[in-house]
Amino acid sequence: MEKTIQSTMETFNQLESQVRSYSRSFPTVFEKSKGYCLWDSKGRKYIDFFSGAGALNYGHNNEKMKNSLIEYIKKDGIIHSLDMGTVARGEFLEKFNEVILKPRDLNYKTMFPGPTGTNSVESAIKIARKVSGRNNIISFSNAFHGMTIGSLSLSGNAMKRKGAGIPLNNVTIMPFDNYVKGQNSIDYLKRFLSDNGSGVDLPAAIILETVQGEGGLNVASFSWLKEIEKICKDKEILLIIDDIQAGCGRTGTFFSFEPAGIKPDIVCLSKSIGGIGLPMALTLIKPEYDKWVPGEHNGTFRGNNLAFVAATEALNFWGDNTFSLEIEEKAEIIKQQLDRLIKAYPLIDGELRGRGLMQGIACKTPDIAKEITKIAFEKGLIIETSGSNDEVIKLLPPLTIDKDGIQKGISILEESIKELMKSF
Repeated sequence: MEKTIQSTMETFNQLESQVRSYSRSFPTVFEKSKGYCLWDSKGRKYIDFFSGAGALNYGHNNEKMKNSLIEYIKKDGIIHSLDMGTVARGEFLEKFNEVILKPRDLNYKTMFPGPTGTNSVESAIKIARKVSGRNNIISFSNAFHGMTIGSLSLSGNAMKRKGAGIPLNNVTIMPFDNYVKGQNSIDYLKRFLSDNGSGVDLPAAIILETVQGEGGLNVASFSWLKEIEKICKDKEILLIIDDIQAGCGRTGTFFSFEPAGIKPDIVCLSKSIGGIGLPMALTLIKPEYDKWVPGEHNGTFRGNNLAFVAATEALNFWGDNTFSLEIEEKAEIIKQQLDRLIKAYPLIDGELRGRGLMQGIACKTPDIAKEITKIAFEKGLIIETSGSNDEVIKLLPPLTIDKDGIQKGISILEESIKELMKSF
């Protein structure tokens, strides 16, 4: 008789690499998930304010996506295809163009660079360097763009940069919007780009996140984004928006940059573009910059047809503005609740950060955010921290969560704050 393996945390402690992180933050063995909830192998229920680090905007095991996948597999649909044409690939491309790009008056060629966010960023900076003939890329303080060498060179986090083990070159880091209170970072950037004595080479591209997810939920103002776009146009610099976490509706609109009225030259998408959590990434490139030689950038798993099927189904959320309006309504509820917590518990010395369903509390009291999220997990809420010192309590619930789920999660968060306050 076949032996049943019952995994415990000891399995991971003994057999898996030390590099794992989320299993340390959430030390249990998960077995089941649905909507905005997960259950561990002991049957304990957790409310999910993490959403697979933003890969599960539509919640866990969405019924329509799940059924689409089951039917596709039953029909022996193509699973792996590199970049060969398949029905699933074609249906996604056509629907993405009709539902997302055309209504927003956006004209991009869609590239499948490989199935993760860092693949998209690597391809974006590679094509920018190719078409411009320049090497330098400008990124920003507290940015995070991925863990492969090119993407990592763009990131601000000291711990992650150190892990590269080599110098990270050909990138200039500039201050993000409001990085220094009262300082106009646009003037600072303009001066560096116009002064022949600044030591900063004219870049191939400027890359940014409109909301810095891992960097602490720092939000770029729409006016700042417009100024960056203008600089790029004036200096013939390509503008790359990394919408890997902030996109796919996380801030309310499908693309996070839409309210600013800008049109980037290149857009990076991953995480929730795969719909149900399957690996998938896109690099959207204005046609005039699509100068690749066939096969110049490739990857074995850029043809994830199961992800195409789920992603095509997910686009049904975006047929009109109903879903966006729902997200905005939920975002306002979260904003009001977080404002209330900040005022009610002054010991955390909190500041509201973020936009849409990507908000949080930046705690000026050292280590308090980590302690609060740890207690929250013990009480049944999965929530993470972000920021260079893990100082931000970061709410990232599924976009499909209902108001009751939001309130339940906020209530657990408040209970966790109360419990920690007892020790002060």
